[in-house]
Amino acid sequence: MEMPQLHLQMTDALNAWDPFHIGYGRYETEIADTIQAVHVMDTPVALAEQIQSIYEFSFEELIPMASCLEMAEELLLIKSSGSCTI
Repeated sequence: MEMPQLHLQMTDALNAWDPFHIGYGRYETEIADTIQAVHVMDTPVALAEQIQSIYEFSFEELIPMASCLEMAEELLLIKSSGSCTI
């Protein structure tokens, strides 16, 4: 899968997550930062901590770690589905 398709899948997943219930498409900055983090992190816990930090910085409210961990696992699964082995 090509990188733009991966980014679109990750964006859709993050928009659907909507952790603060403010509506689809209202997390542009946080989504961009999270997708960048997905590219440099490979473990769910580290990514979940980063996701929690990104959203806390913007909204000054903490998302429960369990919710961040679920999203991290989903994003890493999307990332791994785009990897191809030859």
